Amino acid sequence: MPLLLAIESSTNRASLALFRDGVCVFEGGFESDRNHNSLLFDPLEKALARLEGERLDEVVIGTGPGSYSGTRVGIAAGQGVALVHGCPAVGLSSLLATPVRRGFAIGDARRGSAWWATVGDGLPQPELIDPAELASRLRDQPAVFSFENVTRLGLPAELEVAHQEPTAPRLAEAWLALPEETKARLRAEAPQPAYLRPPHITEAKKGHPLLRKKE
Repeated sequence: MPLLLAIESSTNRASLALFRDGVCVFEGGFESDRNHNSLLFDPLEKALARLEGERLDEVVIGTGPGSYSGTRVGIAAGQGVALVHGCPAVGLSSLLATPVRRGFAIGDARRGSAWWATVGDGLPQPELIDPAELASRLRDQPAVFSFENVTRLGLPAELEVAHQEPTAPRLAEAWLALPEETKARLRAEAPQPAYLRPPHITEAKKGHPLLRKKE
């Protein structure tokens, strides 16, 4: 079993876990709205101190969906640790880091839209969806959960949506339970946040130095 560090920072409650021989030997975390970049490093330092000179075999990082900045902080930190230890940094959906083994995950995608994903059949693939269509699809579904408050989506009051927090220990357990061929494929891919939309890019204004260089 690998010596594994897991980082889950896609929500306000971020966490880290160190697994040795399939057993969690360290868990730490913090709660923050916007300061993941400054608060992550204290529990990370404590986790790495438990290695006592050993080298990690893998770093697994939660990729969301969730806080884009929080997820990027986790990925950057995880890649840095992996570089030092000469091991793979692997991205894994944060939707696998909850107790739910089969059900539907939903969330507010902003700009008047929602997202949903099926959990339980392979790796979850979040998709954008209109809130009205989401309400129709989830009718009579017994296991619906979200990482956040979804009242802004205007879903029917009778629809029960459980609140679940993804955690680093559960992320590590999900990774260890994956088939070897799936692990090999994910190791070959660079970790990146779960994009629900293409990144928003603002065009440079006329006269910008970068545009002048092109001319």
